[in-house]
Amino acid sequence: MKNIYFKAAVFSALSMLTLSSCVKSDDYDVPEIKCTNKFAAANHKLTDLATIAKPKPTDADIVKEDYIVEAYVGSNDESGNIYKMMFLQDKPENPTQGIEIDIDGGNQYLDFPTGALVRINLKGLIVQASNGNIKIGSYDPSYSVGRINPNKVSNYIARVCDGQKPIVAVMKPLEFNSIADALKNGAHINQLIKIKNVQFEDAELTKNFGDDTATGDRYITDKKAARLDLRFSNYATFAKSPISPKYAKSGDIVLCLSRYTNPSNPTATVFTEQAYIRSLDDMVFTGERFSPGAPENPSASAVNLFPGSDFENWATFLSGVNSFGLKPYATQGTGLGFNGTNSLQIKGIPTANDYVFTSTAATGLPAVPKRITFYIKGTATGKSLSFNVYKTTGSTPVFYTFNLGTFTTGAILDTESANAYTGSINTNGQWRLVELNLTGLTDLNLTAGKDMFAIKTGTSGNYDLQIDNIRIE
Repeated sequence: MKNIYFKAAVFSALSMLTLSSCVKSDDYDVPEIKCTNKFAAANHKLTDLATIAKPKPTDADIVKEDYIVEAYVGSNDESGNIYKMMFLQDKPENPTQGIEIDIDGGNQYLDFPTGALVRINLKGLIVQASNGNIKIGSYDPSYSVGRINPNKVSNYIARVCDGQKPIVAVMKPLEFNSIADALKNGAHINQLIKIKNVQFEDAELTKNFGDDTATGDRYITDKKAARLDLRFSNYATFAKSPISPKYAKSGDIVLCLSRYTNPSNPTATVFTEQAYIRSLDDMVFTGERFSPGAPENPSASAVNLFPGSDFENWATFLSGVNSFGLKPYATQGTGLGFNGTNSLQIKGIPTANDYVFTSTAATGLPAVPKRITFYIKGTATGKSLSFNVYKTTGSTPVFYTFNLGTFTTGAILDTESANAYTGSINTNGQWRLVELNLTGLTDLNLTAGKDMFAIKTGTSGNYDLQIDNIRIE
């Protein structure tokens, strides 16, 4: 019996080997893979959601018809830091609209990875909006927007196919050089963005990313000292990881930008900008730390703003002062300037809000300047300084105003509506840099010999200052 079974087994094996050897591998055809779309084509744009959104929707606002939009997934919840929500936008790059979808469950990345093109059928859902933050979710009378049951997500959201496979795009974050630019006008809420040249604030460097029992708020700052709240979930895989030393430097960060409004008062105009990273890979911090609010040093292309604005030749400086002249408490600081050069010394107590001087433009100024910079050293108590940069137009006011305010380590100043002298100055014996931001100011009076720049002091302030190297680039 054993021999019979053995012979049968050998015969069967030989037969299969013979059959397989007669079939060429290139005779096989790859079976056609078809990917079909669950929902019909979009019948609305993502931007249309703003027209049907309500601050606190009621059951009457539940969408009754097939209202279909398309969007690309910008977020990813694989690390657990983005929890029970997805961020989507209308285009993989240069988007015009972003939205948030709230889902009562995690691991959405398995079905909807970053870059996936999806169709959303809002039939049975609500659209909520507060301060430009548009959310999609289920109706819940206890909240302004409820979370979608994870078992019902497929009723509302589905991947878009190209006939062969689901579409996945490469997401290209919008790039910004400052936090203020990224937050401007709330235009990029719920979108994937990159902010360059940021770092964690000093106080965050002793902490972990997350808290033990709640979401952690960790703040980043930029060179203009603006700050942004980064939210870190205690469910994140890296929640217990320390920020320092690996992320104690400066660099670029990719994040999903959001905006929080108190859900108990969704019509309020008070809100908080906040953001979420998808994983630690979204932070590339390899640069040296900087002092927030301190400008970058003048570049090699910077030139004197007005004749003698380095104060080395006092006669040259005086030749560029307009007919109103120079206040008597302003003199040349011989040997007291930056790196042992000469400076403008302001020492005294003004009896009015004075124009210390107004100078005319030098020759050869850049046609489209970005900033004016200068160094300050010393103290001023009771009052600070204000600066005027003149326009070509004759309308009132005829100049742009920049106010220094309280000053210690450096400042980047933007235009303000009027001269103000509040604050004090104390550089602790160090030279500190001031920058006047000229970006976007297209009507500056750059013609040689025309009024260009003025320094103003506040009445009764006690000034003991050195100012040097007023340059434009």
